[in-house]
Amino acid sequence: MMNLVKRLWNEEDGQGMTEYGLIIALVSVALIITVVAFKDRLVQIFQAITDNNDLKNVLEGES
Repeated sequence: MMNLVKRLWNEEDGQGMTEYGLIIALVSVALIITVVAFKDRLVQIFQAITDNNDLKNVLEGES
């Protein structure tokens, strides 16, 4: 039984996929936090694009 536990503990198969999954999860969480933090500004920018307003003024904060 102890040999089985040692073998499973030292076995590294599948660790790469787990690490990639954790990285993807971390990047996803960071992206969600960023979008939520800048939501109002993003809405303003996309609204300016769809309304064909002067996007340069919106990005510079004049509108």
